[in-house]
Amino acid sequence: MNHPDSRIPADASAPVETLYVGKWLSLRKRGRWEFAERNNPGGAVIILAVTPEDKVLFVEQYRVSILKNTIEMPAGLVGDLHAHADEDPLLAAGRELEEETGYRCQRLEFVHEGPSSSGMSTEMITFVRAWGLEKVGPGGGDETENIVVHEVPRKEAGHWLFARAAEGYSIDPKLFAGLWFIEHTGIDLPG
Repeated sequence: MNHPDSRIPADASAPVETLYVGKWLSLRKRGRWEFAERNNPGGAVIILAVTPEDKVLFVEQYRVSILKNTIEMPAGLVGDLHAHADEDPLLAAGRELEEETGYRCQRLEFVHEGPSSSGMSTEMITFVRAWGLEKVGPGGGDETENIVVHEVPRKEAGHWLFARAAEGYSIDPKLFAGLWFIEHTGIDLPG
């Protein structure tokens, strides 16, 4: 078996060139490799949220980059607001959960972190489990968003997602990892 270091491309240590800088993303190049980089250093969070009625929270929104309505789990950028520049992923998760779904939670738990698309981006995504949900508002996102909240019985979530795909929605594949994490992380205790 080859040593892992022997599989590192020769240009992996080349200096990084900046090809473009936008408000939220930058396009970089290292050797022959081009990749996107988030301009907020905190990455993103995906919130795994199940209501007291055992319903998984999904959000629907139109994504201009793919020109489709998507079904996702509540999510957002860490440190994207000036007042939250040094934000912790758990704080971002609580903020995004309430903003997008109208639910507040009693407790947040780190589950897993990994790349969103390791061949294309430096962005890291943190999965966070929200416990003890309570409905406190309408949700729907901030003034720049038009989010529809879906509460789907946990046992029907996979079938529901495939039914939405058959209707033409784009289904974020990370949802299936999220459903697995929901089934394999702790037990939500009442109160």
